[in-house]
Amino acid sequence: MKSLVLFALLNSLGAGGGAASAAPPLHGDQLYRMTLLRAAPGRLLELLEAVKGKTPWIYRHSQGDHWDLMVLAPAGGAAEVPKAAGAAPLAGEELIAWQEDEWVRGPDLAALPGFAAAGLAHIEMFHALAGKRAELLRQRAMENAYLAATGQPQTALFVRESGASWDAFTIGAYRDWRHYAEAREVPEDKDEAAARAAGFAGRTAIGPYLRALILDHHDTLATPVR
Repeated sequence: MKSLVLFALLNSLGAGGGAASAAPPLHGDQLYRMTLLRAAPGRLLELLEAVKGKTPWIYRHSQGDHWDLMVLAPAGGAAEVPKAAGAAPLAGEELIAWQEDEWVRGPDLAALPGFAAAGLAHIEMFHALAGKRAELLRQRAMENAYLAATGQPQTALFVRESGASWDAFTIGAYRDWRHYAEAREVPEDKDEAAARAAGFAGRTAIGPYLRALILDHHDTLATPVR
């Protein structure tokens, strides 16, 4: 299976080495159903009520992409993607103007520090260039090593198994908007050293390297729905 090959690749990359290797992994083989929803006009609050409580991992768009909700539902102990007929509707179709579903592999979010109590999430979704998905996943692992070295929250990585077109997406967890802003205040010398130690040519090379691997990516700031 392609997902197992990619999972092995991420394991070989590690989580930055040293003490970080003892922490819960930021990638994994847990199967999730990821659903993006846009509410029918005037029905957002009803849609929120319909999906609330179905999974701990529901995010409401605040700034960025065009969807209203991301619903990330663990597929229990499933080792394989359930058949389409087994995926129960999340809400009545009268509440939904647009929906996109994807099965992905990722970490156990409940085991990751800061995710259960987060007040804000930064979600990045990627379409890789042809033949570049494995290198994109490597870049994501390198960036997590950089984030760890600079004291910034690392991101959970999810990899496409089947369904929609996203090759991968990451979720970063923050206490609140202030934490999100403060996390980027890193001294220049520490920033540069961390980037080089993670395998980048330098801090200013992180973004250009990512863009050399992707067709596009969408950023969203979202708040957890509880």
